[in-house]
Amino acid sequence: MSEFPLVFEHLKSILKPYARKLTVKADTGEVYYLDAAYSEKYNKELFFASTQIKKNYVSFYLMPVYMYPDLLNDLSPALKKHMQGKSCFNFKQVEKSLFAELKQLTKQGFERMLKEEYPSSPS
Repeated sequence: MSEFPLVFEHLKSILKPYARKLTVKADTGEVYYLDAAYSEKYNKELFFASTQIKKNYVSFYLMPVYMYPDLLNDLSPALKKHMQGKSCFNFKQVEKSLFAELKQLTKQGFERMLKEEYPSSPS
């Protein structure tokens, strides 16, 4: 039996605290997706993050690391191995230490996005 649903739930738990300040676009057994508010700069709502169960792994997408690549400067080599592209991390099993690092990276990304894209909004 696949560990993917368990991996998905762990990754979803990283994102759930942000649902209060963001918009939940999808919340199913296979996809959890959050958007930030409308951005005057980009003339659209900004994608923040999502986790999705795929065929061969569970993906965690974090747009702030694409927007602000310097957030990745202190990324551990172990977490970097899970990166695919510029803002996606793939996992096949629960990796608590890496998920803890990803949780911190998500927090930094959220704070940075608020500061850079929504400077006049209350945090």
